[in-house]
Amino acid sequence: MVPIRTKPLRVWVFAGVFAILFAAVATLPSTARADSHPIKIGFSMTLTGGLAANGKAALVAMEIWRDDINKKGGLLGRQVEFVYYDDSTNPANVPGIYTKLLNVDKVDLVVSSYGTNLIAPAMPIIMKKKMVFMTLFGLAVNDRFNYDRYFQIMPSGPVPKEDWSRGFFELALAQSPKPTSIALLATDSEFAKNAVAGARTNAERAGLKIVYDETFKPGTADFSPIVRAIQASGPDLVYVGCYPPGAAGIVRAANELGLDVKMFGGGMVGLQYAALLTKLGPQLNGMVNYDFWAPEPTLNFPGIEEFLKKYQAKAGEAGVDPLGHYLPPYAYAYLEILAQAVEAVGSLDDHGKLAEYIHKTTFNTVVGPVSFADNGEWAKSRVLMVQFQNIEDGNIEQFHKPGKRVVLYPGDVKSGEFKYPYTSAR
Repeated sequence: MVPIRTKPLRVWVFAGVFAILFAAVATLPSTARADSHPIKIGFSMTLTGGLAANGKAALVAMEIWRDDINKKGGLLGRQVEFVYYDDSTNPANVPGIYTKLLNVDKVDLVVSSYGTNLIAPAMPIIMKKKMVFMTLFGLAVNDRFNYDRYFQIMPSGPVPKEDWSRGFFELALAQSPKPTSIALLATDSEFAKNAVAGARTNAERAGLKIVYDETFKPGTADFSPIVRAIQASGPDLVYVGCYPPGAAGIVRAANELGLDVKMFGGGMVGLQYAALLTKLGPQLNGMVNYDFWAPEPTLNFPGIEEFLKKYQAKAGEAGVDPLGHYLPPYAYAYLEILAQAVEAVGSLDDHGKLAEYIHKTTFNTVVGPVSFADNGEWAKSRVLMVQFQNIEDGNIEQFHKPGKRVVLYPGDVKSGEFKYPYTSAR
C-alpha cells in the first residue's frame, strides 16, 4: 500500500533546505548576518561658516576614501555610507548633531568635524556612548577629558601644546650666536592660545626672555600697529599663533614695515593653502612655519601621490584648496586607520577592543606610519617646520614641486638647509 503524502515532495524538500539554511545563518555573528546593510559612519563637518573651506576639502578627501574602500568590497564585506550634517562652524550645534547621529540615525562609527573648537563639544556625547572617536586636527582636546577611546590624526605628538612648537625652538637654539629673546602673538581663540601657551613653555625652558606677549581679536584688519610694537620690543624671534585672516595681515605688515628679526613664523594657519601661498608669494620667503606635508622627496609616502591626484581632479568642481597638501591627506588617513582597526577586530560591536587595537598598532597610511600614545595623540611628533625659499611669484604650479617649502625639522625628514636669519633669507 502506497502511503498518502499530505504535501508534495518538493515542498518537504524546500522546507528541509530552508531549515538547514536558517540554522546556519542563526549561528553566524551579527555583523555577518547584516551584510546587506551598509556600515554607517557619522560626523558633523564645517561646511559653512568660518572654517568651511577646510571642512569642504576634508569632505572631498573622506568621500575619496569611501569610494576607494567600497570599490575594494567595503568594510567587513559591507558597503560604507556617510551620514553627516553641517555644523556651520558653530560649536553650539555639535552636541545636537552627534546626539541625532547616535540616537536617531543609529550610525555604527563616528569621526569628528574639523578643528579643536568643533571636536571638544562632541566629546561628552561620544564618551557617554563609549565609542571610539577618531578626530581631525584638534590641539590638546583630550587634556581635559582623558578619554581612552579618543584618537587624533594631527601629528602634534604626545605633549601636543609643547610639541607643536618644539621644532621652531630647536632650530633657533641650534644657531650661533643663540637667540636670547622672543615675541609671542596669538589670535584670541582656543587653538591659537593653546599653540602659543606651548611656545611660551618652550621659550621659558630655553631661557629666552619674552619681550612681547599679546593677543589680538579675530577680525583685526590693520596689523601695522601690532608689528610696530613687536619690532619696538626688540626680539630675536617672533612666534605667532593665528588663523588665515590674521596670517595674511601679519605677513603683509611684516613686509611693509621691514620686520627685522632672526626668525619669524611658528604656528600660523593658512600659509599651507594655495590661496595664501599664491597671494603672498615672495613675501613668505625666509619665514619658518609649521606644516604637515609638502611635496618634498622625504615625505613621498606610499599612496600619497595617488590620493593627491584624485583629490586635485575633484578640487576645482568642489571649490576647495587646489593643492590639498595640508588637511585632505589626514582626512583620508583617519578613516584608513579606523577601517584597518575594524577589519582587524572583525566586528563593530566592541569599541573597547577597537580602542585597544588602535593603541597597540602602527598603521600604514597615506601620511606615513602612525601610532598613538596613551592620550590618543601621535606617539611621536611629526609637526614639520618648513622654510619658504625661492618663491618668485604667485604662480601655483611652483607649489606642486619641491624646493619651495623646505623641510627643516624633524631631522629624519629634513629636505634642505636652513637659511638664517630671516632678514637675509627673505
